[in-house]
Amino acid sequence: MKGPHILTRRLRAAMFATACAGTLLLGACASSSEPRYYSLAPGGEAGAAGAALPATVVARTGTASAAGSPSATQPLWIEVAPARVPERLNRQQIVVAGADGSVTPLDMARWSAPLPDEWRDALSQRLQIVLGAVDVYQQGLSDVQPLYRITTDVVRLDAQPGARVGATVNWTVRRLPDGRTLAGRTQAELPVASGGHDIGGVVAAMRQVVDDTAGQIAAAVASLRQEPTTVSRKP
Repeated sequence: MKGPHILTRRLRAAMFATACAGTLLLGACASSSEPRYYSLAPGGEAGAAGAALPATVVARTGTASAAGSPSATQPLWIEVAPARVPERLNRQQIVVAGADGSVTPLDMARWSAPLPDEWRDALSQRLQIVLGAVDVYQQGLSDVQPLYRITTDVVRLDAQPGARVGATVNWTVRRLPDGRTLAGRTQAELPVASGGHDIGGVVAAMRQVVDDTAGQIAAAVASLRQEPTTVSRKP
């Protein structure tokens, strides 16, 4: 009678070893998963510069109509200041919102840098392309005095995968020689084309928000360039 019992014990041991091996394999697969990184910088296949965007811009102190032609002889010196974003978004994880109003940072979907840096760098690159300008802040040119200082405040940047991206961005352009300032607000409600929970559609819509903001700021810079500079002099 020992034969069947020994066979049963050996069969159970083999099954246990197989189960353990399967568990270890699953653990190894899980541990090998790494976050995927995204960028708002231009050059991606989605959200390319120049796309038509369903956004509304409300200028508080003036409105520009055209970007104009940059000077062919010397660069236009600008300074794109660090951006401000809501504290809940001030992280490297991409934050998405649920239908119930909850927000979730995604550990497996991250920006290549914290969002304030991503936004500032992407906006700067677009402005340098559109205006033919050089951003003294990005290039580290501390000895060059910029002609225009640009600030942005990302008031709202809500993302619902498979549904929409909504944004409100306040911005100002200040002409440094005389302090003349134009300020505006870019508002956007963009559909997310990708279905399901694909984060790629969210990133593409956010790139469009940056594109639209850069276009409106560039128009404001062009408007200020056309106005005469008046520097007050002390008596």
